[in-house]
Amino acid sequence: MNAQLHHINATHPEATVLETEQQALAVAQALAERFAATASERDSERLLPFAEMDALAQSGLLAITVPEEYGGLDVSNATLAEITSILAEADGSIGQIPQNHFYILEALRVDGSEDQKRYFFGRALAGDRFGNALSERGTKTVGHYNTRITRDGPGYRINGRKFYSTGVLFADWITVFALDEADKLVMAFVPKGTEGVEIIDDWDGFGQRTTGSGTTALNNVYVNADHVVLHHKGFERPTTIGSVGQIIHAGVDLGIARAAFAETLDFVRTRSRPWMDSGVERAGDDPLTIAKVGQIAIRLEAAAATVERAGRKVDAAQVETTEKRVIEATLAVAAAKVLTTEIAIEATNTLFELAGTASVKLDLNLDRHWRNARTHTLHDPVRWKYHVVGNYHLNDVIPPKNGAL
Repeated sequence: MNAQLHHINATHPEATVLETEQQALAVAQALAERFAATASERDSERLLPFAEMDALAQSGLLAITVPEEYGGLDVSNATLAEITSILAEADGSIGQIPQNHFYILEALRVDGSEDQKRYFFGRALAGDRFGNALSERGTKTVGHYNTRITRDGPGYRINGRKFYSTGVLFADWITVFALDEADKLVMAFVPKGTEGVEIIDDWDGFGQRTTGSGTTALNNVYVNADHVVLHHKGFERPTTIGSVGQIIHAGVDLGIARAAFAETLDFVRTRSRPWMDSGVERAGDDPLTIAKVGQIAIRLEAAAATVERAGRKVDAAQVETTEKRVIEATLAVAAAKVLTTEIAIEATNTLFELAGTASVKLDLNLDRHWRNARTHTLHDPVRWKYHVVGNYHLNDVIPPKNGAL
């Protein structure tokens, strides 16, 4: 490891340094109000949120997980998930984009050297954004990689092709995950604009349309040796890397569900007609509608409570990183991910069930909530969360160590 990391000059204003969790939540709410006003237009026209991501970075919210010893706020994981939910309720894509940024910061906290932590946490505090070049198409499973990093003098060269590169279009650093010459997974920080990096805006999913999750092509890209973190080490022992990444995903789904629920209430109150056999004058007085709204509200509350509880478990595992604590965090986050996935799908479906035929008009664009929920909840299969939890309780099988748990 070189003593001096290769420094990059920031090309953006320095970010605000947030001092309390309450301040961070208030900043998130203020930004969410701004983002929500134009979210539907961005979705329908596929207008990428460059200005919004600049505002998010400058707000200081992207540095809230930096540890205190490196100058950060180090918010609780429950607060991190709630801030994610607040942003995702306003705009599902904007809520998702920073997920990889925070995952990368947690991986850095767990396995970065002191020099790497000092430098890259400093860049996060200054407002730098870290995008994700992880997933690939055409491999045996999502856990396999063809992208390679090989020695070249004092540094390395990276060759490969990534898909689902969420956040790379808006990033200052492209964080590339590649296999080294020993087939071990590493995480390499590549500055934006590095020769050989091609970012292709070809994401055409029907939901989460403005996450910028396109292709990143890497053609003999040079990376300094001191920009490479041994990411595989984080899965050779108990860590919270996967739990932190997953609880943020849960926050995204919770936010999308809340957005759909709010749309349901507004539409039923102001535009829906009662069913002809209901015997009431207002759709909001229909007893079946009232019961269904209550059902969604209760399940939303349960999902939110589970996310908050899981956040506390992750906090405990970060402080005392034993196998016992990490398993508790993993299982709790898996439960949160299951419940938020299910309520996101249910709430976005129920919006149309209760609002009625008038709600499907294209100009309303209410279907963006269902499209966003259905797309984002495909990130990793909930059916395997059930399996992991059940296998632990029934057969004492320890959950696998990977970024999806």
